[in-house]
Amino acid sequence: MTAVTVDPVRASIDAASLLAPIAAPEPHDGQLRALDVRELAGYEFKRRDQIFSPWLCTQDLCMVFAPRGVGKTHFALSVAYAVSTGGTFAGWSAPVPRKVLYLDGELPGAVMQGRLLMHCPAKEPEQGYLRVFTPDLLPDCRGLPDLSTVEGQATIEPMIEDADVVIVDNLSAWARSGRENEAESWQPIADWLLLLRRRGVAVILIHHAGKSGQQRGTSKREDLLDVIIGLSRPADYSPDQGAVFVAEFDKARNLAGTEAESLELRLGGTDEQAEWTWRTMDASTYARVVALAKEGLGNGEIAAELKVNKSTVSRHMRKAREAGDVPPGGRP
Repeated sequence: MTAVTVDPVRASIDAASLLAPIAAPEPHDGQLRALDVRELAGYEFKRRDQIFSPWLCTQDLCMVFAPRGVGKTHFALSVAYAVSTGGTFAGWSAPVPRKVLYLDGELPGAVMQGRLLMHCPAKEPEQGYLRVFTPDLLPDCRGLPDLSTVEGQATIEPMIEDADVVIVDNLSAWARSGRENEAESWQPIADWLLLLRRRGVAVILIHHAGKSGQQRGTSKREDLLDVIIGLSRPADYSPDQGAVFVAEFDKARNLAGTEAESLELRLGGTDEQAEWTWRTMDASTYARVVALAKEGLGNGEIAAELKVNKSTVSRHMRKAREAGDVPPGGRP
């Protein structure tokens, strides 16, 4: 058998040429086409950049849902301001200002003006970086466009312009055709969202929670979305605590570890100027465990009060004893 001699220089050149990206193919006539893996390696897709770190990137499709009265619009407006100014909110931050279109579907114009003034940060958005639509801007002869229809989507298209983020508040007001519990009724909206994604636009849908506490309507919505944030009251909430709610990531496709940690947010201040405070849910639970332990409750009673596992209470109690926040020999 004749031995085969391999030229190491030639072999390295061949390997390099195999792995080197090939230039993206020229645009074609719209016919669908699968790319060879080498073509795909060199194809210049739209870059995914951080918009609101860590949970919102360009092309992301997100949902924020909550029961009525919890604070969805307050939350959404704060996100809109942070993104449009390159600011921060609840520990999340926008690396650079991005253009935001806020589509409100329910509030009277005067109320929206008040909310916008209430949440306006010290650094205001540059001209054109936060544009807001309210139903009071509609001509008398027209109703709110229905985003469940192609006609409704076409109607709002001129408003999207060069927006980086579109916030739809809320989904029930803007998508009225079909039935919420039917997957087929969601498909026209899903097609529209995918079209915006291909254009590089990120979308945040504000939605109601159902009786189960989850987002209202078909679960098919969740398949398409990259991030789902649920807002809810703390387990031991009482009305005297004011506007307090928990922001929890029900789905976070590209997050890991502490990036997806739940937060407890509190809306304070006045009607003229809102003030947000926040802490992680772990820190919040620790503070509640310590407070209840000082009232004389045992671990089992604390777990029942906070609706958490006994192991969670035990972990916080060990930490509290080590820190001297509760007596070393507290109740078991």
